[in-house]
Amino acid sequence: MNNSSRKIPHHTLSVVIPCYNEEQTLAECIDNVIEAFQEASDISLEIIIVDDCSSDRSVKIATELSQRYHQVKIERHSQNQGKGAALRTGFKTATGDFVAIQDADLEYHPQDLIRLLEPLRRGVADVVYGSRFLSSGSHRILYFWHAMGNRLLTLLSNMFTDMNLTDMETCYKVFRRDVLQGIEIQENRFGFEPEITAKVAEQRLRANEIGISYFGRTYEEGKKIGVRDGFRALYCIVKYNAHRAPLGIQFVMYAMIGGLAAVVNLIAFGGLLWLHISLLLSAALAYMLAAVVNYLLCIALLFRHRARWQTTTELAIYVLVIAFVGVVDAFATRIFVGAGMPPMVSKAIASGVGLLLNFLGRRFLVFPEPSRGPWQPQVDSARE
Repeated sequence: MNNSSRKIPHHTLSVVIPCYNEEQTLAECIDNVIEAFQEASDISLEIIIVDDCSSDRSVKIATELSQRYHQVKIERHSQNQGKGAALRTGFKTATGDFVAIQDADLEYHPQDLIRLLEPLRRGVADVVYGSRFLSSGSHRILYFWHAMGNRLLTLLSNMFTDMNLTDMETCYKVFRRDVLQGIEIQENRFGFEPEITAKVAEQRLRANEIGISYFGRTYEEGKKIGVRDGFRALYCIVKYNAHRAPLGIQFVMYAMIGGLAAVVNLIAFGGLLWLHISLLLSAALAYMLAAVVNYLLCIALLFRHRARWQTTTELAIYVLVIAFVGVVDAFATRIFVGAGMPPMVSKAIASGVGLLLNFLGRRFLVFPEPSRGPWQPQVDSARE
């Protein structure tokens, strides 16, 4: 029997609403959520408002809403922490079969949540994204560069995750609760979006995307995301994805790190020669300094590895890789100088060879990382 002919059982949706100074829109937002699901008799609602230490009347309004609607629960933060922190609190509190994110403003219409739930209820998805760029529905015309920034962040995220989303930064994401509560959220602000997408990709969860309507608000109307959040999103894309990014992306990143280390290598080499230290010793010492810089940047940005050596074998592998590439670097420099090339040119060529060898040694020997593996099959999990 195929999925379309099976009866879909009753489900409960937990709607998590982070709230910070939303007294103008919170009541209407909750009314919209309740109204959207009034005719969905096979879906129960749990609405969790997480107040992130609002300084306006948001808490009072939320309390009144909880008295009016039995579906509404309230969680409060004693100090402002950010959207990601509010979502983390809401996710822990949620008890429904599925969990949706709903901003307290009026940019997204809850009617779209019913459509986003369909792949989850049929058991063919673990998470569904609501894309503002796929829909042919109504959209408010606002900031061009803001939209371009969203598209750029989505493109970069896709390059690192090997996913083909059209709107990574969308608020509307709906998850299976059991899957979501197994994901550790670290970001406190808007870095949540690239972080959760990275972890969806890392776990190879079944992700779907459906177009939604969007009625964006202006900064005068209370929009909070800013330029610094865009830079944080860039950082989060690298932080949460680099260690398992496609090999080509990893090599580009390593080339940037290696390029910086190569500059250190060349400067140190030139300085040591200026101090009248022998060619071979200068090459070796400069390489060792560059190796330290390379290693520190690798564990901070690329391989997400901390130097907590558990066995002598692991340490020995690291030392052997460094030693082997160091020998190649030093003797390649000497060979090129012997062939008549200037010392700095010889060192630059040897550094390029060392860059490639260093990357391969670190990626596959020193910092081995299991591949993400295949995307999970679309198995129907909506079974009685």
